[in-house]
Amino acid sequence: MFITKKYLSRRTLLRGMGVSISLPFLESMVPAQTALRKTAASPKSRLTCIYVPHGAIMDKWTPATEGTGFAFTEILKPLEPFRNYLNVVSDLAHPQAGGVDSDAGADHQRSAAVFLSGAHPEKGVEAHVGKTMDQVVAEKMGQDTPLPSLELSIEDVSLSCGAGLACAYMNTLAWKTATTPLPMENNPQVVFERLFGDGRNNAERNSRREQSSSILDSVKDEVTALNKKLPAADRTRLTEYLDDVREIERRIQKAGTAVPTDVTVPDAPVGIPDSFSDHLKLMFDLQVLAYKAEITRVSTLMYARDTSTVVYPDSGVRSGFHSTSHHSDVRENMERFAQINRYHASMLAYLLEKMKATPDGDGSLLDHSLVLYGSAMSDGNKHNHDPLPVLLAGGASGQLKGGRHLRYSKHTTMSNLLLAMVNKLGVPMENFGDSTGKLEI
Repeated sequence: MFITKKYLSRRTLLRGMGVSISLPFLESMVPAQTALRKTAASPKSRLTCIYVPHGAIMDKWTPATEGTGFAFTEILKPLEPFRNYLNVVSDLAHPQAGGVDSDAGADHQRSAAVFLSGAHPEKGVEAHVGKTMDQVVAEKMGQDTPLPSLELSIEDVSLSCGAGLACAYMNTLAWKTATTPLPMENNPQVVFERLFGDGRNNAERNSRREQSSSILDSVKDEVTALNKKLPAADRTRLTEYLDDVREIERRIQKAGTAVPTDVTVPDAPVGIPDSFSDHLKLMFDLQVLAYKAEITRVSTLMYARDTSTVVYPDSGVRSGFHSTSHHSDVRENMERFAQINRYHASMLAYLLEKMKATPDGDGSLLDHSLVLYGSAMSDGNKHNHDPLPVLLAGGASGQLKGGRHLRYSKHTTMSNLLLAMVNKLGVPMENFGDSTGKLEI
């Protein structure tokens, strides 16, 4: 049993000039006469939902065998080190992304909105779809954190939508209500300040940015005072956490000064890296930091918008994302798109490794998280929504066993999986979206 001499509140903040920094879990936060192992045995779960548009080359995604011991496919190979945390979920569909009024544009336009809602986005100027699964969970386990949920993207919002559908369907995954989309933020600088700025003094935050000073500089006196009260293990953990904060801040500042001063270019948002890989890694690191400090326990992230023309040089493919998905069933073209799919999976591996390496209670952040990754489209060339490329990662605090390829009846609605996930995260529900029953996962 570990007994603290002085109990440090879980809500202790380090306050400085225009900032308030939450602390990671420390042994000193365990009340006196409380067993640390008992506290650590009841960790808080986290939920991450990641959306990738345009589907995948399904014969290079889907494992050949069901159950345990399956061979990782070409696309999923970068995730093999996380086998014990991984479940590939096959034969799911999102019928609400299509419909009788569907066309090529609408199939893309609806996909992101359906991914976590399982509801049919209605046509018209006013957006109407359905409350998303992440927000159902946020209402349950996000009310005692500073942010109930965090919504992130890599691309900026699109104002060109078409198909008679509201732009909101394409620009976010998260809907608080059927008519309330939550905006997604793609600027790491803004996300960083949302996590650590207290929002009460914009002038001080702007002044600090202009002086290129770290937020940690403004709380160093509080850190020094706090360290005097902490045992050695807590001092080490606090130092590691603050080092992570400083490193992310350094990368954001570097991204904001990457453009040479002798070149005339249009104004650009501060803190957005030029490279997709660097940008996504920074967003993943911010997610992990937010989870580590329990600023939030729920997060959504979009790799890209549907019909995105972005090019991924690090994938080895030089053609645009959307255009490459239109492979015309030509094998050479399909190979190129599968190469992009594999690259995207390798970026997910970065997040999983980061979560696995982050201590959390009696395990790791990955042990106590549920990560959903996938698309609401199957074949980007055909614009269909069945079968979908979907996987789950993480242990969900002991609620989910890994290392499996799970197959279900063909055309099973993905809402059945969303319903199962909600229940695994402690929100009892009988129905969600267009569910027909809860999947046994």
